[in-house]
Parts: sequence; structure tokens; C-alpha cells
Amino acid sequence: MKENKGLSRYRKQIVFLMDLVIANIVYFAMIYWVPIRNGTELHQIFAWMPNFGLMVLCLCGFLWASKSYDSLWRYAETDEYISMIFMGALAYVVYFVIQKILPIPKIPSVLSMCIYSMSLLLMMTARFIYRKYRMKVTTRNQEKKVRCAIIGAGNAGVGLLNEIKNNSKNHYQPVCFFDDDPEKIGKFIHGIEVKGKIDMMPLLLRNTMVTEIIFAIPSADPIRRKEILEMCSGLHCHVKVLPDTFAAVQSGSLSQNVRNVKIDDLLGRERIVFNNQEVFDFLRDKVVMVTGGGGSIGSELCRQIAKRSPKELIVVDIYENNAYDLQQELRMEYGDKLNLKVEIASVRDREKVRKLVGGYRPQIIFHAAAHKHVPLMEECPEEAVKNNVFGTYNVVHAADEFGVDKFVLISTDKAVNPTNVMGATKRFCEMILQSMKGISHTEYVAVRFGNVLGSNGSVIPLFRRQIEAGGPVTVTDKRIIRYFMTIPEAAQLVLEAGAMAASSEVFVLDMGQPVKILDLAENLIKLSGYIPYVDIDIVETGLRPGEKLYEELLMKSDGLMKTTSSKIFIERQTEISQTEMNHKLEILHEALEQGGREAVRLAMKQVVPTFRDPDEVNREVTALENSEREKK
Repeated sequence: MKENKGLSRYRKQIVFLMDLVIANIVYFAMIYWVPIRNGTELHQIFAWMPNFGLMVLCLCGFLWASKSYDSLWRYAETDEYISMIFMGALAYVVYFVIQKILPIPKIPSVLSMCIYSMSLLLMMTARFIYRKYRMKVTTRNQEKKVRCAIIGAGNAGVGLLNEIKNNSKNHYQPVCFFDDDPEKIGKFIHGIEVKGKIDMMPLLLRNTMVTEIIFAIPSADPIRRKEILEMCSGLHCHVKVLPDTFAAVQSGSLSQNVRNVKIDDLLGRERIVFNNQEVFDFLRDKVVMVTGGGGSIGSELCRQIAKRSPKELIVVDIYENNAYDLQQELRMEYGDKLNLKVEIASVRDREKVRKLVGGYRPQIIFHAAAHKHVPLMEECPEEAVKNNVFGTYNVVHAADEFGVDKFVLISTDKAVNPTNVMGATKRFCEMILQSMKGISHTEYVAVRFGNVLGSNGSVIPLFRRQIEAGGPVTVTDKRIIRYFMTIPEAAQLVLEAGAMAASSEVFVLDMGQPVKILDLAENLIKLSGYIPYVDIDIVETGLRPGEKLYEELLMKSDGLMKTTSSKIFIERQTEISQTEMNHKLEILHEALEQGGREAVRLAMKQVVPTFRDPDEVNREVTALENSEREKK
């Protein structure tokens, strides 16, 4: 906390001296007036001074004891003034009793009551005048502030309002509340009206000059939150959200914790939380290795694992910057409580992988190391094969050689009927795991999920950068739909699947309904206070190499098996023999030796039967859409 500067550090003492000055002025004015009116000798002014001193001592002493001088009177409300009157009355009773006992000249009771009451009244008046002055200054400054409406007049919204009103440096000027509680509508909270129900916002915000809306209902369920935020997106206002956990920021600055709307606010489904106790037992006191531990999913896995008391956590990554950042983060949070090791290595280096697995002897391996960018891997298919296929093969067989208990592969929905090299290599990685069934004591499992919000290279950060730059926002095709999940959801799915895994299984998450990418782009523009196609344009750039219009999570919906979690399913795969797998690997190895990218692509189609050209798949989708439109 910064040290107070200037006179503000002596605020309590200054207010105390002000009260003493007020009391003395009242005393001398009234005592001087009494002699003139009643013929009282002027020397009594000084004779009564001890009595007056006792009066001031009681009054100011009681105010000091009640912490009245600790209050910031520019923010004072009814409670502070009532407390001051009550303590003042109590102080007068004490004064009256003591001055009767002490052998000092007595001020006539009526006169002492007048002096006392007038002193207390002027003290309160001085505070009130100061408060009005500061409010006037604040109001003048608010002409430069952002006029905002607050959705939710509950504890969170009122707490936010209080902080805004009590912080002169805050850049918000609250204009009104909106709340669905009929008892609050039309009422005023600290001078701000609850204007109406939330659904009435589009009508009631007209002519209010509101440019920002703050959603302050942390307890709202995801479906209602999505409805309200989508309504806000049509109001041409910048929309922000109070953090989900209000209690977590009560001790800090609420207004500083107000954040921009995230796309997961618009998913319209409950945030998925898995059986933490089962995962805790799975990881506690275990030696755990995470390959690709510095990436988006890998680093979140490491954070989740660190919370569950592993015996040792080994982070393996080829990119030292990410690994270093994660190392510093975990050391800062856990210190010596976490036995953390970081190794800079590539999974393509078979001997280094064997050395690491043989040296640390992990009981669990989470394999997140992979090239994942679809267009880049279309341009460099040989790198996808070397890293994704042969890198995974190296770690899988090292796990088998050194008796790892469980091996968990991070897969993707792009492995389902793949139309690009990246997806095909990830499908092949799943096949490598299938080939180990029945010949290894290690339990292998693949975890498959869709697009991860906020991960490196994902579309949402790109949209935000384009909006901040003034547009245009680019989408490859306005028909594209995708499944989405958050990084914590993805990491928890991986851990949960690892805890329940048997062998050679593919776990998939029920991710709800897919989301149209165009809708995401339009909503982000609207929630940033702009009008799509007017303020910021949305431009189609054409499908990228290897990209298809619709992603699938499963190969056969009728092949699903339920698990103990209602959100996780198992898709059993056809077993692949070691002989068949070795033959496929030999085909890929020969293609890499030839050195031609087209040879590598053809080899991937040969070893992954479900790998198809994206143009073929997209033509089928387009033909189906046209057929359905003609039927209508």
C-alpha cells in the first residue's frame, strides 16, 4: 500500500482539532452572549473553563473511542451521523454526572445543554458540508467517466456500486441497475435507480447515454448468463463481467477485477467439474511425467497435478521459454512442497526419451507433446509424422520398457475421420496405443476433445486482436461449426480419464452442442461495443488446407460405452497387431526417407484408412445442405 502523502496522513488529527475549535467558538460565543443578556460577570467565562474542558473532553473522547475520527466523512451516510448523535448523548450524560461530583464551578444546566448541543450540531454540519463539497467535485469529474449500467442489484452489484462511488479514481459513473426482483424495481440503492427487469434493458436504456454494461450476477446459471449476454450484444455497448467467484475478490478491488466477456460465458452449458477425489487418489504420492508440459494443455495439466500432492513432477518440453515460465510459476506457488524437475528434450530423440523414462521411472505419463497447427502441418507433413507419430512411438515403448503404470495420450476430435495430416497423425497415435493391448503391463488410454478456448493458436485470441486493431475479423468459412471446451475442463478430462482407464481405450467428453464460428465472431464484436459489418467487417478467407466444415468427436455413436462420469464416454477401438503396426511404421519411415512431402501425405492415407481429402468431405456436406434446402 502506498504511503499517504501531504496532510491526508494527519486527517484524524485535523478533524479532532477542527472539533476543538468549533467547541471553543461555541463556548465563547454563547458565554459572551449570556453576560450581555443577563448581566453575568465576564470573569465567569474563565471560571467555567474547567467545566467546559470536562465537557469537551467527554464529547471528543467518546467520539474518538467510537472511531468516529477514523471514518472517511466524504463517504459518510446515515449510520455515521446516527452513531455520532448516540455517542454525543452518552458523552453528555457522563459529563453531567462527573461535573456534579467534582468541586468545580457549575455551568447552568440549560446553558451547558445549549453549548453542548450546538457544538455537536456544528461538528456534524462541518462533516456534511465537506461531504457535499467532495460529492460536487466527484460529480464534476464524472463528466469524463464511462456511464455504465449494472445488471444485478444483489450483493455483488451493490458491492461494485459502493466501490465505484467510494473511489474517486474509478473511471465508471453508474447510471442505473437492472434486476428481476420485483421488490427492487423502482427503488433507489445509494442514489442509483433499479430501472426495471433485465429483459427490459433494450427499451429502458434508450437516451441514457450508457456506453458500458457490467454483468454482476456471479450466481447466474450458464444458460441464463448466455441469454443475458446475447441480449446485451445487441445494445451496441461494451459489456464486461464481474468475476464468477465474488467472494474471491471481496478483499480486493471489484472494479479492477471486472473483465471482458469470455467465449465460455456464451457456451450456455454448465462448466464441467470432474471427480476430484478420485483424481487426487490417482496422483497422490506418484511420480508423474508430462511431455509437452510447457504447452497450453500440458502446463494446465501440470498445475492440476501439482495441486494433488505428487511424489515428483517431471516436465519435459523442447521449448525452453514455456518450460521456464511454468517452472517459475510452480516454484513461486509451491516452493519446496513440490518436487519439480524440468527437462529440455524432444520426444523425437529416442535415446533421450529412454534415458528420461528409465532415470525417473514415472508411474504415470501424460503425453501432450505434439505439433497441432493444421495449416502448418499441411505444409510440413514430414514434421508432423516425425514428432507426432514417431515421437509418440518412442514414449509409448519407453513406458512399456520401464514399467510405467499408465500412459495417457492427448488426442483431438480432428483424429475422427481426419481430413488433414495433423488429425491423421493423431489418429495414428491412437492406433499405436491399440497395438499395445495384451502385450504390455502398461495401461494405455487416449483422451479426445474439441477446440480448447484460449489455447495457443486458437481462434478467439485472434478475433480479439483483430477487433482491437479495428478489423476486419476473418473467418475461413461462415458455415464452420466447432466443439469448444475450456483449458481447465480439458486438463480435468485428461486426469479423470487417466484415473479410470483400463487399456487401449479412447475417452471422449460430452461437450454439448457445437458452436458456429461466425456466431462467435459476431458476438465478440457486439460485446466489444461495435456493430458487425458496420463498425467492424467480417471477411471470409476460404477454408485452409486440411480444414473441414464440421468436426466430429466420435467415429461411431453406437459404439459408445458409459463410464462412472455422466460426461465421459468410451469408444472401443479395433485391436491392431504388432505386425500390422510395424508394417505401417515401415511405410511411413520409407516415405520420410524419400524426402517428398506428397509421398508422406500418400503414406498417411495408406496407414490411416479413415484419412480423406477435405475437399471430398466438404463437397458431400455442401451437397447434403443443398438437398435439405431443396426439400424445404
